[in-house]
Amino acid sequence: MHYQNILFDLDGTLTDPRLGITRSVQYALAKLGIDEPDLVALEHFIGPPLLEQFMLAYGFDEAWGWEALNHYRDRFKVTGIYENQVFDGVVDLLETLVAQGRHLYIATSKPWEFAREIARHFDFARHFKVIYGSELDGTRTNKVELIRHILEQERLDPVHTLMIGDRKHDLIGGKLNGLDVAAVGYGFGSREELQAEQPTWHFETLAELRGAFLQMP
Repeated sequence: MHYQNILFDLDGTLTDPRLGITRSVQYALAKLGIDEPDLVALEHFIGPPLLEQFMLAYGFDEAWGWEALNHYRDRFKVTGIYENQVFDGVVDLLETLVAQGRHLYIATSKPWEFAREIARHFDFARHFKVIYGSELDGTRTNKVELIRHILEQERLDPVHTLMIGDRKHDLIGGKLNGLDVAAVGYGFGSREELQAEQPTWHFETLAELRGAFLQMP
């Protein structure tokens, strides 16, 4: 694991945001007259760009998709953003990587201002050089565009940069920008989803991921 620069997805890779996201989706749907009592049935919203997911899952046109997304944000920015928890082992992993002299970045389709507040509140922002996300208007929610933007802004060499994530969007975004990619199996993407993208690395647990960096610095 020779990579000097590590890009991390946020939801499902560093934190478990399922309560905050699913409850906020449930709230948004209720505002539009759709009752969904089963939060587990809403976990597919974790990872993909939310506007796209509202449109895909409920057949909304773009205007209704934005209506749903705005209702979602009304709850998420006040309450849902804190209904989250850092995965056990994340802090040890980040401390290991920083001690090895690597440069860490967050690359999330979540708006950057939400991502930075989560990292601040849960006290892991200090491990990252920059936390990148989308804009509230939807710019750079696509991981391909987001990662390209990070590489350009930070002047990172793709050969020395690794993308780590739990959904296919992370792997596709990394690979289409010339990066090696690591899939993690403890998040929200199924093994089938991740393996279909043929990741460079596949780690089932955080301990395996950290172990790989310790063995091959």
